[in-house]
Amino acid sequence: MDFMTAMDISASGLKAQRTHLNVISMNMANIRTTKTMEGGPYRRKSVSFEATPVYSPFDTAMQNQLNRELNGVKVLGVTADQRPFRQVYEPDHPDANDQGYVFYPDINVVEEMTNMMSATRGYEANVQTITAVKQMFTRALRIGM
Repeated sequence: MDFMTAMDISASGLKAQRTHLNVISMNMANIRTTKTMEGGPYRRKSVSFEATPVYSPFDTAMQNQLNRELNGVKVLGVTADQRPFRQVYEPDHPDANDQGYVFYPDINVVEEMTNMMSATRGYEANVQTITAVKQMFTRALRIGM
């Protein structure tokens, strides 16, 4: 594996974790949203990841068998969660139904914070990898001097 391949793999991880953090922050921002453009309360979103090869088909043909197993990550999609809404009795709320209940998204703050910490750690690990690759590249250049 060359330096640029290691950077490509880490860059794919950074991009995926950034998307994950954006979705988590969107969930946290809409924790009390009772009305959306589609009507009804906000639906919690989640991100799916998929392993993806970092080489183009030409690169794959030219590389040896050991390097063909290298994969990065990409976001497969952002899906709306199908959990039932949380009902809260608030008869004075403008979005309350006939019985006085308001429907809120079922977003658990602890779950979202745990996901945020996990995504942050993944992001930091990829940054550390890029930093280590840059240091190795710099040291390799000094060998030739």
